[in-house]
Amino acid sequence: MRLGVTLCQRGRGGFALTDEGAQIYQATLRLLGSLEVFRGEVADVHKRMTGHISIALFDKTASNPESRIHLALTEFDQLAPEVSLDIHIEPINEVERGVMEGRFQLGVIPAHRSSPSLAYEHLFYEQMYLYCGNQHSLYSIDDDAITDKTVLAAKYAGLGYHSPNMEVGNKLGLQRDVTVNDQEAIVHCLLSGRYIGYLPDHYAQALVEQQLIRPLCPRRYQYQCDFVAIHRVSPKPSRIVSTFLDCMSRAHG
Repeated sequence: MRLGVTLCQRGRGGFALTDEGAQIYQATLRLLGSLEVFRGEVADVHKRMTGHISIALFDKTASNPESRIHLALTEFDQLAPEVSLDIHIEPINEVERGVMEGRFQLGVIPAHRSSPSLAYEHLFYEQMYLYCGNQHSLYSIDDDAITDKTVLAAKYAGLGYHSPNMEVGNKLGLQRDVTVNDQEAIVHCLLSGRYIGYLPDHYAQALVEQQLIRPLCPRRYQYQCDFVAIHRVSPKPSRIVSTFLDCMSRAHG
């Protein structure tokens, strides 16, 4: 099919999509997502669970003892052994966008704001604390001596997209000096000794035990994330996706 537009530019500087090319690319992703919905509906007609589904997860959930996604995977493979899975690790905004566009049939993210085009199902919780590295000036200061003013004066590393992390940082008045898109990057910032930042307690535990980082005033600077499974409201989930959702619900029930 001829589109009648220039999709990309090539030259000594490399390869780049034009504005029209970027729009066509996004439209192609939506088309592929629609094809997956079609395949699922055809499989439903034949009463067989075949084909594949794409799932997107927010990062650093495997070490959370509250997360039992692995048990859901075990049961799903037993119930639908002919279905293959694509599992992606993405930022919250990419998970939401991918589910809305049909590129992912299911996502797992910390709840923050809701969309009328998505359905949400609670799975598990995650505990977050504010940390600093052992080279930071706050590391050796007693919690009783740390004030809100002291914390606000410290350089802060936070996620750069809408999330519970951003909401809590904004509520406290923390201004991002480093903007990151995953929690691994926050660890690097903490270890530099120049920044403070929030991490999940289960992910930070090994670093705390090695005395590489410590939580700051954990009673004051903490919050809890509600992790949810998300999928599109319309079209309704295929039998394959519904089965996977049921597995997730039972695993976390």
